[in-house]
Amino acid sequence: MSVSETAAIPMPEQLTLSGAAQTLERLRDALVRQAGPTVVLNAEPLKVFDTSAVAVLLELRNALLSQGKTLQVARMPQRLQALVMLYGVAELLPA
Repeated sequence: MSVSETAAIPMPEQLTLSGAAQTLERLRDALVRQAGPTVVLNAEPLKVFDTSAVAVLLELRNALLSQGKTLQVARMPQRLQALVMLYGVAELLPA
C-alpha cells in the first residue's frame, strides 16, 4: 500500500441512486479539504452499488479539477472497473 493510499478517503459500503446525493456531498466535502495535487479515494469498501457510483466519481473528479487537483481511485472493485470501462470513462478515473 502506497503512502497516498494510506491517506485515502474511503468510499461507503453502499452507493446507489437512493443515497447518491448525500454520498456525493459527504465525499466532496472530505476530498476538497485534502492537501496536495492528487486526492486519493479508496473504493475497496464499496460492495453494493449501481451506475450512480460512476456518476458520483465523475462529479468528484470535476469538483477537484475546479481546484486544480486530480482524483485517483484506489482499489476499485472489479465490477466498478467494468462499469467505468462500459461508460468509456476509464481514462478520467485513474486507479
